[in-house]
Amino acid sequence: ELSNSAADSVQLPTVLAAVLRDAGADPKQVLADAGYRSEATFEQLREHPADLIVALGREGKKDVKIDAAKRPLCAAMAEKFASLETQSAYRKRKWLSEPPNAWVKSVLGFRQFNLRGLARAEAEWKLVCAALNLRRMAKMMFA
Repeated sequence: ELSNSAADSVQLPTVLAAVLRDAGADPKQVLADAGYRSEATFEQLREHPADLIVALGREGKKDVKIDAAKRPLCAAMAEKFASLETQSAYRKRKWLSEPPNAWVKSVLGFRQFNLRGLARAEAEWKLVCAALNLRRMAKMMFA
């Protein structure tokens, strides 16, 4: 999906609801970058059945200071990231979510929207995603 909100964090509950709606089940694990980190989002997803793994800052930056009194759920995520298992799971995000973005830019040559307005840009983005998926499906079928 596409939004005109700079903060990704408000989108995570909506995306997870769409996964449940479209796939018929909740994901077992959710890997999200630091843009999805927020105490309010963690509160909203407290009862979600997925194993939520959300980065606290840029990868490699280990000293993210979190006030546990003000942000207890973010502090709990920081504790979770101390485990090697969580760190290993999070590293998968690089090869799961980043390649489609690279394909859109490099293979399809899509670098900017041609249409203006949120509804038109959303429609253009859905066409780009459909083109990417059709191209990949064709390659799988005829490989």
